[in-house]
Amino acid sequence: MSERHGPDFRTVVLPFAIFTAIWGSTWIVIRDQLGVVPAQWSVTYRFIIATAAMMLLATVKRHDLRLSRHGMLIAASLGFTQFCINFNAVYLAERHITSGVVATVFALLLIPSSLLAWAFLGQRPSKRFVASSTVAVAGVILLFAHELRQHAADGGEILSGIGLTLAGMLGASISNVVQARPEVRGYPLFALLAWSMAIGTLLDAAVAFTLAGPPVLDSRPGYWLGLLYLAIPASVLTFSLYYPVVRKIGPAKAAYSSVIVPLIAMGFSTWLEDYRWTPLTIAGALLAIGGMLGALSRGRPPVAAPDAA
Repeated sequence: MSERHGPDFRTVVLPFAIFTAIWGSTWIVIRDQLGVVPAQWSVTYRFIIATAAMMLLATVKRHDLRLSRHGMLIAASLGFTQFCINFNAVYLAERHITSGVVATVFALLLIPSSLLAWAFLGQRPSKRFVASSTVAVAGVILLFAHELRQHAADGGEILSGIGLTLAGMLGASISNVVQARPEVRGYPLFALLAWSMAIGTLLDAAVAFTLAGPPVLDSRPGYWLGLLYLAIPASVLTFSLYYPVVRKIGPAKAAYSSVIVPLIAMGFSTWLEDYRWTPLTIAGALLAIGGMLGALSRGRPPVAAPDAA
């Protein structure tokens, strides 16, 4: 399949499958990180490791780590929105509501991503995409309703958790649109990611000191194995695959990974935690998958406005 007529397997379909599958497995791992160590420090440790690995990867790939002033400003904006706001908000949200509820709320990422891509990139969604997204959102709502039924919490906890998740979702949407801009795509991807993670890590540490005090460590081997998994496969590998897909098919379509992530998380929960499917969750899953397939199927490419000066 040519670039002109749609995404091909090697550059979109396979990377999409890999990062979506990995992110679908992270919810269980993140939950185990929320114990002795405050969430803010777990985020900081994750990106200390991820930054070092991404710097090494950029060096191996021979990407020049010297960015221009404009490049560093872009890296700072990505570090703040993606690697600080997004991750801190999601980790903190799991203090208030279950990971399943957080994952299903985050699945609505395609809505702000679509609106911001239209507003700032001129990528107007097609009628097919809007209709398919409506079907997918209906599926997400069914999954969300099921999770709330299964894991009741008081109103204040629910509002706090959903509010934090929406803040994280907005941060992720903004970062997707920023790095998809034509002038940003000219920077070496791994160098840009390395500096974005480095700046995000500094911001994470500042947030952790402010909200949680001095660093706290967990002596459990499982904690550090989970941290390595979240840092290397779930951060370095996934973002190295995710951002090129965003640049190729646009932030709105790439955001469909967030629709499938809760379903994968439920699959892992079925395997590891004896999760029981119900007619509600089956209907939600079918609608979410059907909507995604409809939105991502080949159609007329989005209408794009001329590049901004």
